[in-house]
This record gives sequence, structure tokens and C-alpha cells, in this order.
Amino acid sequence: MPGATTAKSKRRYATRMPVAERREHLLDAALEVLDRDGYAALTVEAVVAQVGVTRPVFYAAFENLEQFLDVLLDRTRNRALGQAMNLLDTAGDPRDVDTWLVNTVAGLIDLVQEHPQVWRPVLGITRDAPKVVRERIESTRELIHDYLTTGLEAGLQARGGPMVDPDVLARIAMVTAEEFGRLVLSYPERYRKERLVGALAAMLASAQPDVAD
Repeated sequence: MPGATTAKSKRRYATRMPVAERREHLLDAALEVLDRDGYAALTVEAVVAQVGVTRPVFYAAFENLEQFLDVLLDRTRNRALGQAMNLLDTAGDPRDVDTWLVNTVAGLIDLVQEHPQVWRPVLGITRDAPKVVRERIESTRELIHDYLTTGLEAGLQARGGPMVDPDVLARIAMVTAEEFGRLVLSYPERYRKERLVGALAAMLASAQPDVAD
């Protein structure tokens, strides 16, 4: 029958791919939904529509939306944490505290601009984040804070002079870096990397005590 043949030819079939690859494909689609519409819009229907597949394809890869969200949070957390830790390791010699801080903040801005879908949730820009998401983000921030505190403590001790509380300084550095990240994503034309990093470097330089001739 011509009609039946036409209907069958129009039916969409998902491209076959390994389950692991399909899972990554769906998770990437979820980040696009989150980035555009917020957590309240993250449903199975929204994800499969973003990919262009059917619900059975989703449920062949994940048991339910709760498991899917848990995997998505873990993946985003691990990516952000890995990028941040690598940045802290490569920002320079922590004994040169000011340069290390400036390089770290500049590097974070680069990460945020290169991977906005990873960092928008971490920076709290993504709308309607539920409690489980906020808790996961906070635990990630605490790990980064502890690592940053350790580096600052070693650098401040090596520099000598008045000892600044490394725990508090790490909090200040994180708040500054996070706000800079939000600014470059939300107002990219007004707050460019060079402007923000330049202001931070000038502020740190002005805080240095004068050295007598």
C-alpha cells in the first residue's frame, strides 16, 4: 500500500552507536538544554528532542532521569575539577604569590570561555538549580579551595614578611575568579579578560609595601 510505505519511510530511527557513546551524546545534549533553558526544563522529552531520538533510546542508555542527572553532575564536576586542578599546577611558582594568583585567575577566564557549558552550572549561572546540584557544586568548590589554600600557604611562607591568612586569601581569590568568570560569560563585551586581569594585577601591585632605597 502506497500510504503505508510513505509512513514507514518517514519514520525516524536513531543512528546505531555503542551504549557508552550514546550516553555521552545524551549528556552533551543535556548540557545544551541546561545552558539554554535551565534545570527546570531538563526532562527526558527535552533531551531526546535535542538529540533527535525517541524515549526508548534514552531508556536503553539510562534507567531514569534521576540516574541521568546524577551521571551528568558527576561528569560536569569531574571536568571542572580536573581543569581547575591542572590550572593551579601550571599557573607558575606559588612562591611568587601575586603572579600565581593573576595567572590562576587569567587561566580560569580562559577555561570559562572555552568550556562555558561546563562552567555555567559551577558558577551558578544556570537557572533553577535544585538542592542536589548546589550541594555538588559546593563540594567541588571546597576541594578547589583546599588545594588553593595549600599552595598559597607555601608561597606566603617562602616570601616571608607579614603572613596573610592563606585560608581567607584563598576565599578572596575564589570569589574574585568566580565573579570574573560570570562577568565574561554574561557581559563579554564590557568585561574582557584583559580588563579584569589588568585590574587585579594593579590592585595586587598597589598592596605591596614600599621598599626604601
